[in-house]
Amino acid sequence: MASYRLLIKPSAAKEMEALPKRDRARLVERIAGLASAPRPTGSEKLSGEEHYRIRQGVYRVLYAIDDTNRSVVVVKIGHRRDVYR
Repeated sequence: MASYRLLIKPSAAKEMEALPKRDRARLVERIAGLASAPRPTGSEKLSGEEHYRIRQGVYRVLYAIDDTNRSVVVVKIGHRRDVYR
């Protein structure tokens, strides 16, 4: 299976930089895995939107998948209590 191109919005990159270092490394690994498997086990499609989410501890990564262009766009990264607002 060919891999997807991984794009991260600048706002999501800023949100990532604001996270503690110990959590950041696990999130980077998890996000990098989206390039080879954009719908991994545990991912969930959000209702009412064309976005998906994956969980890593108390953090959530919201992303969109474009199958025609074979790309994954990370839209938002944050704590579970704030990320859906």
